[in-house]
Amino acid sequence: MATKGEKKFHKWTIDFTGANRLKGEKQVAVSQSSVPAPFGYLEKASKKDETKKEKEDNEQLIIKKSWDVSLAPLKQIPMNFFIMWMAGNTISIFPIMMVGMMFFRPIQALMSASNTAFKMIEGRQATLQKFVYIVGNMVSLGLAVYKCQTMGLLPTTASDWLAFIDVPKRIEWSGGGSAL
Repeated sequence: MATKGEKKFHKWTIDFTGANRLKGEKQVAVSQSSVPAPFGYLEKASKKDETKKEKEDNEQLIIKKSWDVSLAPLKQIPMNFFIMWMAGNTISIFPIMMVGMMFFRPIQALMSASNTAFKMIEGRQATLQKFVYIVGNMVSLGLAVYKCQTMGLLPTTASDWLAFIDVPKRIEWSGGGSAL
């Protein structure tokens, strides 16, 4: 039995320190060389190397997340093409709503870019990422203008401006023959 201050161990436990050995039990000596190091353990790694690596990993993660934010408008363009194709070229409520949303979303994104999107963009490549974000929204606006043109909503022909042309004044009048 264990006396006061000693712990009772199971017979399959190994005491690496030798301090808690029971009376009459044989101590199993285990050297450091016989126990393999855990997977991924390096003795030579220092705190400086770890913090430097963590900084580089964090910086790479920040750059990656910033590129995700800046490329988001460009990633929406294929979906906008598909929605434009599905909406058709008729003038009805659904295509008009789609074109309206295609106009308002990029404008709203550009207006609030300084508040939300640009605060999330950080790192060494921030100016390029901001430029890509603005270009992506401008491309979306151009896509909306193209859809309006294909629907016939933009005044691009001369006949669209006939209401603003003055009626020409007659220079001479002609009259017919005599009445019988």
